[in-house]
Amino acid sequence: MANSCLQLNGFLLSCLGWVGIVIATATNDWVTMCKYGLNTCKKMDELGGKGPWAECVISTGLYHCVSLTQILDLPAYIQTTRALMITGSILGLPAVGMLLMSMPCISLGTESQSSKNKRAVFGGVLVLIVALCGLVSTIWFPIGAHQETGLMSFGFSLYTGWVGTIFCLLGGSILTCSSESSSSASSSRSHQDNHFYYSKQGGGNLQTTSSTNHAKSAHV
Repeated sequence: MANSCLQLNGFLLSCLGWVGIVIATATNDWVTMCKYGLNTCKKMDELGGKGPWAECVISTGLYHCVSLTQILDLPAYIQTTRALMITGSILGLPAVGMLLMSMPCISLGTESQSSKNKRAVFGGVLVLIVALCGLVSTIWFPIGAHQETGLMSFGFSLYTGWVGTIFCLLGGSILTCSSESSSSASSSRSHQDNHFYYSKQGGGNLQTTSSTNHAKSAHV
């Protein structure tokens, strides 16, 4: 029962983390950049926001974004962030599907519990890969933006990516550890049952042989 609760909590955390990674990938409010104070930058129209897909200009009555379409001319941190975030978003879909089919409340025909545990472990590993992609992206992007231009503050998308990464790390770790322990426990229980069965069979054969020898002795 406790193991089932752990798997359910890990599944919910993984789903929330994956949704956070997807939201961070699809939005551009990652960092806010300015070389001067906030009010000065707004008056001079130099307060800018930047994300993996667009660069925006923010002022009192203007919010204008320009898409970053020159892929070969983009800095390495933007290209790497795009690749990792897209990879994490795509890997999250089969991971959530595998984890959903490995839940204790869902049964696929006559599937054994060990098969479900293996699927849960594999799904947990995929979730950890998603978390790793989000972790590298959400750390490298603000560092690269700060080196390129002045970094003033973090945006909503970056915080969402951090929260999603933490949830994926927690969920993937819980699922991997709980499923592995459950799988080892079930295999140990199966080994003990087989040992008891063979011992019982051996004891029966020994008793039959003893009875046969006793009958032969009585006949002589």
